[in-house]
Amino acid sequence: MNQVKNVIRIDNLSFGYRNKQVLDSICLDVPEGSIFGFLGPNGAGKTTTIKILLGLLKVDDGHVSLFEKDINTHRIEGLKSTGAMVEDPSLYEHLNARENLKINCAIRKISTTRIEEVLLQVGLTADAHRKVRNYSSGMKQRLALAQALLPSPKLLMLDEPINGLDPAGIIEIRNLLLDLNQNHGITVFLSSHILPEIEKLCSHVAVINKRNILYQGSMNGLLNTGINGARLIVETDQPVKTKELLSRLYPVEVSGDHKIIVILSDRNEAKDVAKHLVDAGIGILLLQPETHELEASFLELLKDN
Repeated sequence: MNQVKNVIRIDNLSFGYRNKQVLDSICLDVPEGSIFGFLGPNGAGKTTTIKILLGLLKVDDGHVSLFEKDINTHRIEGLKSTGAMVEDPSLYEHLNARENLKINCAIRKISTTRIEEVLLQVGLTADAHRKVRNYSSGMKQRLALAQALLPSPKLLMLDEPINGLDPAGIIEIRNLLLDLNQNHGITVFLSSHILPEIEKLCSHVAVINKRNILYQGSMNGLLNTGINGARLIVETDQPVKTKELLSRLYPVEVSGDHKIIVILSDRNEAKDVAKHLVDAGIGILLLQPETHELEASFLELLKDN
C-alpha cells in the first residue's frame, strides 16, 4: 500500500514580528489530494503561515517543505507547482479578463495558451471580453482563481477565498474548488472563518489559536470529537425497555420520543450496546455516532484552549 505524500509539511515552526510571537512551534501535514481547511480566529496566524509557505516571509526557526523539498533550498521549484491567492486579489478593473491574464502570463513567463484553458476551468469564457469592473464579486474571485491556475499547479493556496461573497458567489467558488480537486487532482489548502462552507468543502482540517495548532486531521475526526466522549444515538422498537436497560449500564439522555443518546467512554463500546439490545430481544432501528457540527467542535477547541 502506497503511503500518502504530504504536499505541505511544517515542523516546529516559530515566527514573530518584533516583540509579538505569531506562531509557536507549529507542526502541520497536508496530504496530497486533500482539500485542507485552515481555521482560526482573526489574528491566529493563518495568513502569516500561508505567506511563509509562499516564501514571502523568511523564517529561521523550524522547517517548511513543499512537495517534500525544503522551501529554503528549493523555493522556486516548489512555487512553480503552486498557485496562490493571498488576501484581496489584484485585478486591473479597467481591463477585461483576457487582458488581465495576459499581463500575468508575461510577468510569470507562462505561455498565453493557458489563458483559454483557465477561463474554461473557472467558467468565464463567455464573459472574458467584459471589463472586470462590471463583474460580480463571485466572477472577480473566479478570475483571481484563474490567475492562480495559470502555472498548472498541483497545489492551490487560498487565503479566505469566499470572504465577502454573497450566497451565489460562495456556491460558485465551492463547486469550482471541488471540481479542481476531484477532476483535476489539485490539492487545495485554504484558510477561512466561514465554518459551514469549510464543513461542506474540506476533507481535512487544522485549527489554530493563540500561536498553536489545536487539532489537525480528517474532518470526520473533528466532527466526532466532543467534550463528553463518544455519544451514540440509539433508536429501537421498545424505547421504554431500552432506556431502562441502558441506563443501568451507561449515562443516557433522551432525545425526542424514541431516540436515546448513550454516552460512552470509548467508541468501541458501541458493539457492546448492540449486543445488550440483541440479547434483550430489542429490535434496533438506528445505531450511529452523534456528530458535532463543525461550529460546535471548533468552539469547544477554543474554549479548552
